[in-house]
Amino acid sequence: MSFQLTQEEGEYLVKLARKASEIYLKKGEILKVPDNLPQKLKERCGVFVTINSVQGNEHQLRGCIGFPHPTTMLAQAVIESAISSAAQDPRFLPMKTEELDHVVFEVSVLTPPEPIEVENPQDYSSKIKVGCDGLIVERTYCKGLLLPQVPVELKWDEETFLCECCVKAGLPPDSWLLKGTKVYRFQAIIFEEASPKGKIRRKEINKGQAP
Repeated sequence: MSFQLTQEEGEYLVKLARKASEIYLKKGEILKVPDNLPQKLKERCGVFVTINSVQGNEHQLRGCIGFPHPTTMLAQAVIESAISSAAQDPRFLPMKTEELDHVVFEVSVLTPPEPIEVENPQDYSSKIKVGCDGLIVERTYCKGLLLPQVPVELKWDEETFLCECCVKAGLPPDSWLLKGTKVYRFQAIIFEEASPKGKIRRKEINKGQAP
């Protein structure tokens, strides 16, 4: 991955995500991109903001929305994704302000998706790597995306990862084996809060390890 982020830049993005969500939930206002923005955070990047509720040692998804493609300035994309994750994820009711003390924010900065070229669809599973790649599956008007940390956290193998990405797209699980289905892979730089409003760390994902 040629694009990299320092610890300080990662912390900046996670704090930006939390601040944007907090201002929107409390005041209904959209945070403006700060004037003193580091130059690297002005680049166009795909990004997802994930919000997880914390109960003891357990994390439960509370919202996750983002930009799969590098269409928007990174800092702006984080602000918009954070607000959408907190208040507009169709799978959940909008967050309440009192929840902010009981959730952790995670920012995943994506590489541009690249199509996986295979002669036989059965070869897709050998072309991806759990613990490294995220996936996008497209077929007709259906599209599903799963971040690279998801199969590690749920202990999926490569074939299960492909099947679940099809399900995320609203397709039958074996749709990745059908002619005309497109599969893309990408990688991510991930920073997360270790605890609500706590220390921010870079998240390393490896196959076979717990999150």
